Amino acid sequence: MTRVFSGIKPTGHLTLGNYLGAMRRWAAVDQHESDALFCIVDLHALTVDHDPARVRRLSRQAATLLLASGLDPRLCTVFVQSHVDEHARLSYLLECVATDGEMRRMIQYKEKAARERVRGGSVRLSLLTYPVLMAADILAYGTDQVPVGDDQTQHVELARDIAVRFNQRYGHTFVVPRATPPRVAARVMNLQDPVSKMGKSDDSGPGIVYLLDEPDVVRRKIMRAVTDSARDVVYDPEARPGPANLLEILAACTGGNPSELSGVYETYGALKRDTADAVVEVLRPVQERHRELCADPGYVEGVLRDGAERARAMARPTVDAAYRAIGLLPAAAADGVAVADIGVTV
Repeated sequence: MTRVFSGIKPTGHLTLGNYLGAMRRWAAVDQHESDALFCIVDLHALTVDHDPARVRRLSRQAATLLLASGLDPRLCTVFVQSHVDEHARLSYLLECVATDGEMRRMIQYKEKAARERVRGGSVRLSLLTYPVLMAADILAYGTDQVPVGDDQTQHVELARDIAVRFNQRYGHTFVVPRATPPRVAARVMNLQDPVSKMGKSDDSGPGIVYLLDEPDVVRRKIMRAVTDSARDVVYDPEARPGPANLLEILAACTGGNPSELSGVYETYGALKRDTADAVVEVLRPVQERHRELCADPGYVEGVLRDGAERARAMARPTVDAAYRAIGLLPAAAADGVAVADIGVTV
């Protein structure tokens, strides 16, 4: 089966955008049609200032919500990145293949570093190098496909370049992955700033619907969503992003078409009410299952433990092969047999 790797970073509470844009598809399609791994990439959350306790809380919450959204550990592998040492082991090797210029051209680093310079500060070194860790996340598992949006394509291209370069210099070791646009993905924008994505790291709470928002909170946020001064409801993402965002959310929740739905409504009030009702209904089973899982924390811990064991077993042969290929001496066990190179004595 095609191997698919997807990760989610615990830097904020998961949102409606995360669910409609990725998580729902992971549960409905990817875990059934591929050998899929879904990872809480907690090491990536350390590239910026953070509260350690909050990172732990958000990591557990993300894992619980992934399961609540329908991921089945019998069909896929769900785990936490820091529980599998192979990610960090491989990352350093790939840093020895990547170049400084490649890192400094990455868009997120350029933007965040520029903002910090304006404030007289400096970003962490890990922000510069974390795209290599992301490449390690992907390459360690022999990943064939990485379903990502346009904003993450650059990172997958970097992983491809590193894999090809490593293979050429040291012998074929890695599968060269490819980015695949989601086959069915919702375009969910911030309700208060409909030209920006609904991001979990965003500070504008009123514009973000979180997966664990109570129904009344969801309705209040959607009823206050930005539209425009026009009186007709038209689907035009470029010229009228506010109404278009509501129509796309409604379409994603109901299986409709945003252009066709625009002809159903004469007022924004009616559109907002139906969108709010649809979102509440989509989130209801996720929230109910989340409550059940929170009442049984041992189950979630067991899933993550078993997932890490499976992930480790998948990643270790590739990472060990990379260590041998690049020229590192295998460690020797007490019996004189190389741990990373069974059959070769030291």
